[in-house]
Amino acid sequence: MASKVYFTNMNTGHGQNLLTKFEKLIIKAGIDNISFENKFTAIKVHFGEPGNLAYIRPNYAKVLCDHVKKQKGRPFLTDCNTLYPGKRKNALEHLDTAYQNGFNPFVTGCNVIIGDGLKGTDETLIKIDMKHVKEAKIGHAIADSDIIISLNHFKGHVATGIGGAIKNIGMGCGSRAGKMEMHSAGKPIVIESKCRGCLTCFKSCAQNAIYEIDGKAYIDQSLCAGCGRCIGSCLFDAISAANDETNEILSEKIAEYTYAVLKNKLHFHISFVMDISPYCDCHNFNDLPIVDDIGIFASADPVALDKACADSVNRGRIIQGSLLDRNNKKIDYITTVNPKTNWMHSLEYASKIGLGNLEYEIINLDK
Repeated sequence: MASKVYFTNMNTGHGQNLLTKFEKLIIKAGIDNISFENKFTAIKVHFGEPGNLAYIRPNYAKVLCDHVKKQKGRPFLTDCNTLYPGKRKNALEHLDTAYQNGFNPFVTGCNVIIGDGLKGTDETLIKIDMKHVKEAKIGHAIADSDIIISLNHFKGHVATGIGGAIKNIGMGCGSRAGKMEMHSAGKPIVIESKCRGCLTCFKSCAQNAIYEIDGKAYIDQSLCAGCGRCIGSCLFDAISAANDETNEILSEKIAEYTYAVLKNKLHFHISFVMDISPYCDCHNFNDLPIVDDIGIFASADPVALDKACADSVNRGRIIQGSLLDRNNKKIDYITTVNPKTNWMHSLEYASKIGLGNLEYEIINLDK
């Protein structure tokens, strides 16, 4: 049986605006079928990297937080620290970024908790015994929550093709070690040109795998456990993940991590198909959207939701001057802007492991 995906467009008029349409959408899509009373509700959202302005506006997060509170739930906004150097690689900078972009209690009425702690090492191991991942390393605050709601900005992605519900949950909820596991077949490496020889990383390594050679840090790969703690501790961004996993295996690992996050939890998913940039919000820039704004989608099924959003983008009206327009190939819009990716592979694998259904029925609230 096809999963139901609810949709509302961007048109408004007297007596309604996008915020009222958004609340109507989540109610129609069945968010109130979840019993929120006294339950900690993790609202997983990407706070945006400074310089990138394509992230979801915090006004929508306020509507969602207020609605969960009306149902006597205990919501908090959350994300986990990044693996790469940037303004979200530790909890302090991550919180600064969230607040700068409007995701703070004064705007949203909801607290922010960085799911994997100060340095990305606060994690819970969730056993799943799947093809690639045996124990997923999930940010502890997220794993400790009772309900998961994903609030997604749907856009392109250089490795997975699309960044939607599955990417937001799977990659976004992994601790630093979890992100290491998804991105890499190997272990972290030292970028010698950036290393200052301070050996702060040495103090963070529980495996005694880090040494000094000629004033530079060196990681013994045979001893390294791949936890990624050294990446978080480095003061000069001189340690990096290998990023040597294939895009197909990366997509499968993300799906398995999504399975781990949602395992034995109530969950609900919302995607904003607007400002559809060709690249992820993790970049410190956003290019011209590839197609016109489409609307907001919601579903209890993350696979059906991602498929519906991707299909809507591929039917969208191309924006003149965008990367899609410049590339001049119009068969599959998503693959055109990130040609080394296969966005369907992730969804097919996610469906195979029981995350959801590729078949969907659109319930259009504007008709």
